[in-house]
Amino acid sequence: MPADIPGAPGTAASRRAASPAPTSSGPAPDPSDAPGRVPLSVLATIDPVLRDTAVFGLVTDTPRSVVLRHDIQAEDGTLRRLVVDASGVVEDTLVDLEHACLSCAVREDAIPTLRDLARDGRWDQVLLALPVSAEPLPVARALGGATRPGGALDGLRLATVLTVVDLATVETDLLDDDLLEERGLALTAADHRSVGEVLAAQVEHADLVVTTGAPTPAIVSGPGTPTRRPLPDGASHPGASAAVRATQDRRSASARTGSGLVDRLRADGSTRLDGLDGLRFADLSAATHDATLAERRAHPFGARAVVGQDEETGTWTLELSSDLPFDPQRLLHQVRRLGTGRLRSRGVFWVPNRPDSMCAWDGAGGQLSIGEVGTWEDLAPRTRLVFTGAADSAGDRDELRAAFTEILATREEVADGGLRWLGREDVLAPWLGARTDAV
Repeated sequence: MPADIPGAPGTAASRRAASPAPTSSGPAPDPSDAPGRVPLSVLATIDPVLRDTAVFGLVTDTPRSVVLRHDIQAEDGTLRRLVVDASGVVEDTLVDLEHACLSCAVREDAIPTLRDLARDGRWDQVLLALPVSAEPLPVARALGGATRPGGALDGLRLATVLTVVDLATVETDLLDDDLLEERGLALTAADHRSVGEVLAAQVEHADLVVTTGAPTPAIVSGPGTPTRRPLPDGASHPGASAAVRATQDRRSASARTGSGLVDRLRADGSTRLDGLDGLRFADLSAATHDATLAERRAHPFGARAVVGQDEETGTWTLELSSDLPFDPQRLLHQVRRLGTGRLRSRGVFWVPNRPDSMCAWDGAGGQLSIGEVGTWEDLAPRTRLVFTGAADSAGDRDELRAAFTEILATREEVADGGLRWLGREDVLAPWLGARTDAV
């Protein structure tokens, strides 16, 4: 599984599937999507205020809806279970967990509680609001299995996986090197993930990305003389007026960048909704989460590449690809050139001393993880990395191209089928695992 590599500060948890992306034309019919099942949606965020605002709006808009909200309190090994509907708080309970982790929370509490809510009869639609900074993919996998016929949640069906983001903070959250623990958002004492890692996972997996803080123009143009935006109350002093406008303009510029980053990261087939005021339970429940498609887009082999630069948002994406492998020694010694900086990077690569192994590349928030994610099976091995950044890193693209080319093995080096690497130390074993005859 992916693991940290030297030269890229911090740690990063693995979260990817273990086989190449499916190539079928469409998913098989899902027997869990049967009439009469209660629709269940899943909400993941990195912002507790956005999470609670979304929950409040959803339950007050739909009387026969209910939300199960989880918060893990790692310091004492407990889980706070909060159940709310349009009438207010239905239940607020602390639950002891075997381990204060997300998988235990889902297995020990979410599944039995969701089953009870679906059977209660008071509610027709259910939302699971995950602990802040939880990644939705492993939860969706667990719930997908439980909602199959004969499963513990066979009275429910998985409807929509969604996330809510503030466009004005997306660039900082995704590309800076803040850790969850520095913001008080770590799920456990050993949770050293970066904020960017989690945000990327939430946006890339979501069926629906809801945004707030949409950019507004600094000047509203109309007939005649342009008109400035109205200022907030208490900002009528000329000095305050200039300061407030400057703050608004900076936030608007950040929101434009954040908007571009969201559209580059979110999955093909996903939906973007601007504004929490348009979020409706009925729309969530009308959809059906496609687990096969979700696994495909989560797999690094299928990393999405919206190549090019957008001058309006200042965002860009660079795709680098080759049929050649990375030279293990050069990768180890030069990884900082590709794996650090204010970038989101994803993809796959291979190395000549284990030619059957598909290796994942996953970077965000100043952290990088690599690891084996299965074999190439019938696919031709390939090295393909997708980098996404903002305007301040646009000049790094030439360096990324140069580093990628220099770290690749040459055609002369691989002409003997990889024999030159036989007997050499496997320098990537601490991150890719022990090499076997199969790989």
